[in-house]
Amino acid sequence: MMVDKSPTIGPVNYSDIIQAIAHATSFDLYRLQSAIARLLDDPQRITAVKRRIHPGDEVEYFDASENRIVNARLLKFQRTRVLVQNLDDQVEWSIPYYALNIHKAQTTITETVKQGLGRNQVSVGDAVGFLNRDGKEQYGQVIRLNQRTVTLDCSGSKWRVPYSLLFPVLDLEVEPIIEP
Repeated sequence: MMVDKSPTIGPVNYSDIIQAIAHATSFDLYRLQSAIARLLDDPQRITAVKRRIHPGDEVEYFDASENRIVNARLLKFQRTRVLVQNLDDQVEWSIPYYALNIHKAQTTITETVKQGLGRNQVSVGDAVGFLNRDGKEQYGQVIRLNQRTVTLDCSGSKWRVPYSLLFPVLDLEVEPIIEP
C-alpha cells in the first residue's frame, strides 16, 4: 500500500498569492507558470488524486473559463485526464486531474479594485448590476467572461459591460418596492 507523501501546507489563500505577485514582471509570471505546469503534470500527483476518488463519485472541479466550481460525477480515469459528467446539464468533459477540487479548497479570490468588481471576483452565473448610459440600474446574469468586459443577460437582452462598472446583486428575482 502506497502512502500519500504529498506535503500539506493548510488552506491556501489565493487572494494573498495574487497580491504578492501583482507587481511581478511578465517574465517572472511566465517562469512561475512554467514551474507550476511541471508540478501539475507530475505523475505522482496524478496517482495521489486517483487514490482519493473512484468512478461514480461526485466531485467538483474548477472551470477557469467560467471562474467557478462545477459539480460533476466521475465517469472514467484516463492517463493524464479524467472524464466527468456535469451534474447541471449532463454534458461530459475530459479535464486534467489537477482541476479536481478533492480537498474542497475555498476558491474565492478577492481583489482590491478602485471601482466595480475585479476579474477574479466574477463568475459565469453570477447576478450583477450596473448603471446604464442613462444612469438607470440594470441587472443581469453573467453568461460569459471576456478579457475587459462581461457579457450579461438582462431580461433577454445582452450587454457587454466593463468589470469596473459592475456591482454584486443578491437576487435577480426581487421586486422593487414602490412607495405611493
